[in-house]
Order: sequence, then structure tokens, then C-alpha cells
Amino acid sequence: MKTQKLGKTGLEVPVIGLGCMRIPALTDVKEVESLIQTALEEGVNFFDHADIYGGGKAEELFGKAVDHSLREKMIIQSKCAIRPGIAYDFSKEYILKSVDGILKRLNTEYLDMLLLHRPDTLMEPEEVAEAFEELEASGKVRYFGVSNQNSMQIELLNKYCGNKIMVNQLQFSIAHCDIIDSGFNVNVHNDAGTNRDGSVLEYCRLKDITIQAWSPFQYGMFEGVFLNNDKFPKLNKKIDELADKYNVSNNAIAIAWILRHPARIQAIVGTTNKERLTQICKATDITITKEEWYDVIEKTVPPKTIGINKKAFDVGYEM
Repeated sequence: MKTQKLGKTGLEVPVIGLGCMRIPALTDVKEVESLIQTALEEGVNFFDHADIYGGGKAEELFGKAVDHSLREKMIIQSKCAIRPGIAYDFSKEYILKSVDGILKRLNTEYLDMLLLHRPDTLMEPEEVAEAFEELEASGKVRYFGVSNQNSMQIELLNKYCGNKIMVNQLQFSIAHCDIIDSGFNVNVHNDAGTNRDGSVLEYCRLKDITIQAWSPFQYGMFEGVFLNNDKFPKLNKKIDELADKYNVSNNAIAIAWILRHPARIQAIVGTTNKERLTQICKATDITITKEEWYDVIEKTVPPKTIGINKKAFDVGYEM
């Protein structure tokens, strides 16, 4: 398994992490133990949680399944600040209370990484800074990050938190690539050229903030999986061609496409199927070409970003 640095933390992490949202669907703790063991055997020692996953059951099951002798070999991340029935809460009191609950359910003394789960427009960054300082000083949390936040939201937090934001978790896949659309369409009058996220991809690269890609097999907002989906015939045909060429599964190609981007994105995969996890991990054994990367995205992104550039080139060439 290939590894990379996580932000400016110094932590060496696998380029693929295991998302644990769906583990409550497993029948018992033994199944969770087996999934964790498979992940570790594949070199995936990074586990992503959130306090709202299964109403806390995901963390609780994981905590029961983990052998304490393995804790130091793991990197455990969780998220907080979504309050069911209310919305979001970045208050110091709620963050501290949430972390105590997370640690109890995970049966661990500390988190390697805590993310604030989606933006709270009513946040008071001074309170967040106080919470982070207290959690760090107590040894309960080593590092901090956010999820689904734009550039200026991170800037505001970092102003008060002393540049502690190391991670930004964003939805990103071949079929959900908004964070690169506007970069393709600079100075082009179309919907894809609308900058909706404050150039968050480029911002994170400039600030050495690691982007974690969640739902790397999904399209839309939980609309479904694009692999083997009749809505994406051209895309799946191309992915299958590459899978045959590199002798891997289509799952692995979808992840290899993400990992090919020079932003050093970490892919968070949420499978609970051990065989599929093993297939996915083979993505780190291959490197698709630049031409293949562009050919894949051309099969899915309307309006056709590559087509726009090709048209401009052809016009210029003919002149």
C-alpha cells in the first residue's frame, strides 16, 4: 500500500482509508473484526468515523472489535458537529462533549484526527479554537480538520486556530468532480465554469491541506453508484477497458483515477465487503496515464470540458 503525509501532521497514512459508516449493517462484532483485519493486511490502517454514523453504533461496534494491542498501529479519525434535529453546532461545549462520547464508543484514549462535520454558518471561531486547544492539551485529539468546507471557511477557522486545519474531506469521484470543473472552464461561459467552492482544490494544495475523497463511487448527492450503471454507458465502457488493460477491477480503476491527481488526494472507501476492499486496494499498484485520466473524465462531465478545449485548439490551428 502506498502512503503519503497527511497535511502537515507528519503522519504517514495509506492513500486509501476505510470509511466505517456502513459497518452497523454487519451482523456481529466478529464480522467487523474480520473486516478490520483484512484492511490491516492490505496496509489500510486509516479508519474514518463520525459520531452520527448509525447514531454512534458504527463507533461502538468498531470499539468492541479492535484489539487494544493494535491501536498504536492504527490511525483513527472521527467527525462531530452535526446535531440531529438541529443542524450544526461548532460551540466549544458541543465539540468537547462530542469527543468524549466518540472516545468512549471507540474505546480509545485519543483520536489521531478530529474533523468538524460540514460547516456551521453560526460558528464562533474563537470557541472552536478554545475547544481545539483544550483537546490537544489533554491528549484527546492529535490533529484537526474539516469536511465539506470552502477556502474562506477554512481561512476563517485557521485565523483563530493557528493553522491547525490539516484535512478537508470532500465528495469527489469520476462522476462527482465539481471541485475540478470550474478549473477546466476558466473564462468559459457555461454552468461548469461557475466557481462554487472558492477554488478549494487549489487552495488545499497551496496550504498543504490533504483532501479526502468521500463517496468515490457515487454520483450526485447519494443518487447511486456510477459503476455498472446504465446511466453511464460510455464511462463504464472506458473504465472496463482500463480494468482489462491493467488486470484489476472497475472499483480499482475508479480509485486509481482519483489517486492519479497530483493533489495527493486520499480516497476514503466505505465498503464492508472484504473481497471488494482487496480489489480496491490494487488501485495503488497501477498508475494510469495522463491521456487515460482525461479520456475517463471526458466520458462523464457535461459540458465536455475536453471538447471545449479541443474546439478552441482546432479553431486556433485552422487560423
